[in-house]
Amino acid sequence: MKLPTATRIRLALENAIVDGEYLPGDRIDPDRIAADYGCSRTPVREALQALEASGLLVVQPKRGTFVTKLTVTELMHRFEVMAQQEAFCAALACRRADARDHQAIGDSLQACEQAATAGDSDAYYARNTQFHQAIYAAAHNPFLQTETLRLQAMLQPYRRRQLQAQGRVQTSLAEHRAIAAAIRVGDADAASRAMTDHVLVQGERFRDLVALLDNMATRQTG
Repeated sequence: MKLPTATRIRLALENAIVDGEYLPGDRIDPDRIAADYGCSRTPVREALQALEASGLLVVQPKRGTFVTKLTVTELMHRFEVMAQQEAFCAALACRRADARDHQAIGDSLQACEQAATAGDSDAYYARNTQFHQAIYAAAHNPFLQTETLRLQAMLQPYRRRQLQAQGRVQTSLAEHRAIAAAIRVGDADAASRAMTDHVLVQGERFRDLVALLDNMATRQTG
């Protein structure tokens, strides 16, 4: 079944933002998108409105549509919420995960191991996303899963670049192992704590995040 044009545009733009093709603060050109898809402005407008509703885009009157750019404070607030949502997913997974869920978590962890061994941060980023999403699914709470996926998409451009910090991939992998081990034995308290520590931005990671925002600002003004 062929997807409607507006849906195809929305999915393509969402992937481009999450994959870092567009950085926070970048302007979206509706005319270029319409030309690329050989369509009118109507499906483009529908796609942009959907992405605005999800929080990935922001419309600035008389200026245009831009990828959402968060301040350090706004990012910290969202990471705090993300840490709690993901910790809840991990805790629920300890009680509700079935054999298929455990297999998906284990497979995605193994893929993270392979990417880390290869020293490929881009591949690790993709596998990292799959690992987290396997845990959302294992919670067996569709509403929680949808809301967590929405916030994950909003924060992905920042999480992706954090993984490029020296040593972060190996640290992230060790944290993944601890989370997966806790879920495997059904220790909800340990899984929740490990996930909270994994997602929260604090200490050295906070300084990395501030540097990241400074680098993005430099690119966009340079």
